[in-house]
Amino acid sequence: MKKTAVFLMLATAAVLPGCKSQETAEDIKTSEEMTANVQNNPLMKKSGNKHGIESFDKITVNDYRDAANVGMRKEKERINAIVANTAAPTFENTINAMDKAGAELDRALMTFSPLSSSNSTAELRDLQKELSPLLSAHSDDIYMNRQLFDKVKKVYDEMDSTVLTHEQMKATEKIYKAFLRSGANLSDADQQKLRELNQKISALQIQFSQNLLAETNNTYVTVDRLSDLEGLPESNIQRAAQMAEEQGAKGKWMFNMQRASCNPVLQYCKNRELRRKVYEAYCNRGNQANDRNNKEISAELVRLRLERAHLMGFKTSAAQILDTRMAKTPEAVYNLLDQIWTPAVKKANEEIEDIRTEMKKDGLTCEPEGWDYMYYSERARKAKFNFDEEKLSEYLEINNVLKGVFYTANKLYGVTFKDVTAELPVYEKTANAWEVYDRDSTLLAVFYSDYYPRDGKGAGAWCTSFRGQQYDGDKRVEPIVVNVCSMTPPSADRPALQSIDNVETMFHEFGHALHSFMRDVHYNAVSGVERDFVELPSQINEHWAFAPEVLAVYAKHYKTGEPMPKELLDKYSSCSKYGQGFATVEYLAASYVDMDLHVLEDVPADLDVMAFEAQKLSERGIPRQIRPRYSVTNFKHTMGGGYTAGYYSYIWAEVLDCDAFDAFVETGDIFNQDVAARFRKYILTPGGIDDGMTMYRNFRGADPKIDGLLRKRGLK
Repeated sequence: MKKTAVFLMLATAAVLPGCKSQETAEDIKTSEEMTANVQNNPLMKKSGNKHGIESFDKITVNDYRDAANVGMRKEKERINAIVANTAAPTFENTINAMDKAGAELDRALMTFSPLSSSNSTAELRDLQKELSPLLSAHSDDIYMNRQLFDKVKKVYDEMDSTVLTHEQMKATEKIYKAFLRSGANLSDADQQKLRELNQKISALQIQFSQNLLAETNNTYVTVDRLSDLEGLPESNIQRAAQMAEEQGAKGKWMFNMQRASCNPVLQYCKNRELRRKVYEAYCNRGNQANDRNNKEISAELVRLRLERAHLMGFKTSAAQILDTRMAKTPEAVYNLLDQIWTPAVKKANEEIEDIRTEMKKDGLTCEPEGWDYMYYSERARKAKFNFDEEKLSEYLEINNVLKGVFYTANKLYGVTFKDVTAELPVYEKTANAWEVYDRDSTLLAVFYSDYYPRDGKGAGAWCTSFRGQQYDGDKRVEPIVVNVCSMTPPSADRPALQSIDNVETMFHEFGHALHSFMRDVHYNAVSGVERDFVELPSQINEHWAFAPEVLAVYAKHYKTGEPMPKELLDKYSSCSKYGQGFATVEYLAASYVDMDLHVLEDVPADLDVMAFEAQKLSERGIPRQIRPRYSVTNFKHTMGGGYTAGYYSYIWAEVLDCDAFDAFVETGDIFNQDVAARFRKYILTPGGIDDGMTMYRNFRGADPKIDGLLRKRGLK
């Protein structure tokens, strides 16, 4: 779904390798065996395919294993050479040498990681578990190497007196601080303890994610009678019948916990009991009495993260994590969330009154429950605004929506797209590929879209890469970027018609892709940005999704090809903020729980994460009909890693994206070329060569204001 995790990767894929100073006979034997495999391993020889893209169908699980192990070994050798170099440490022989040392390992992991998330198999999941401790130890070896740290520190201490570029100075600073955060200054005993904690945390995060994947794709609600599906669109009924047949239950209807499967039931199905079953099955993922239960894993992760924070000199996990983010402190995060919580709860309670009114029309006098919200909210929206989202979706066929996505990128930045699906290897038959060309016709990137749900694909949507932007000497090497989503697939009688949320998701994830296309840096160390800045490029791109100028290009009726009538667009515009109370509260609730768990200064031995969640939200006065967007046991963002103490990042970045979009609106032209050029120059291109707030001020000329966010969500 939208804003869920963008960049969903193997938990350990971002590590930088380390070194060991001793080699055993077994090490040498293993090295010889691996070297013998290089000739036949697609990941260990130059690809002959266009753009150097891997031949996905030729890569085996053993190829991934061998390539990762060879990559670690080669990096050890290069790191050892840096340490052994008797010349005075310089940027080139220390920082740049480290930055480039892991090319083979990066290649292996940047192929393995995306596929283990989108095309997961039992063998790939086993390999994730196998590699996790090795990669964790590999990272610790480098960052706890005091001899190496001494060299890095010398370059860092002297960089102001040397002739380094701004980018080189930032790369040096980031690598130096990475050593500090990773325990380079700890005693031998504490380093060993940190190694153990890192390995345990990494393994538990992978186990959590794999449990959740299984719960999402293999938890089903089965319906025996067609009459129980009253109100559900025919296309969804057909897909449910197909799912049942695939599961050996021909003649029945089944729904798993992928959003594309279960959300239409909650939104359209008249059968209240069926809605309850689906809602509870979705909310309780990871909290069932089975071998995929994530409660204890979550509690243990909270404990271990706090123990690691204490070891590093921080009072809480959140304090340690936020030290490198724009927010800097937990207090700054809570300050933002608190500003939005009160108006959001007020708006949500108004929406609940509308739901009560609609329920009374059905003769229901009971209090609304969570499984009533989407269904009766849709009814209330129709009653208030005479708007039917299903009618709107008839104009939102997925290929046309993608034309709108491409059109927006072209109007803003001048980029063009050439379909090369037939020319490039694809890892999934429903994926498509494009070459992306810049305004001056130079090749900018390669883009893959992977839009439909399937077994083995994680829930939600994300942007990842098979190759990041890099340089080979003076030549810029184009990135290979992938958008992975779980959109509504076609049915027997309809093409793939999308919901409003799905359309925004496509624009959102493509905003991440644009960021990856346009990044232009020379060092891996400065390729990334702060977690609470990374959603700015994606979220601002959503603002164009339903702009009339863009809809005129892509919103065509799937049968007639006629453009969306102004009357329907006006109805959507009038009600577009309806339901934002619920959406904002469920998002903020998850953000609060994420923070609350990670600001603990002491974790009870008997911590029950679900009871903790319920207590904290009750204290804040959350309406009883609303649960967090993710409960702890299915909260992959925080428990699977990546957005730990960081789920607030979406709303933090939304302050930025709404204020940034106002820069376009203020000119009277949402495609204003001067503003677009500034956004590209200061936000999309620089990677992490400056901190996020500096880049934002460079673009906007001022600090962001919260007003735009409150207006967008109808809270002001």
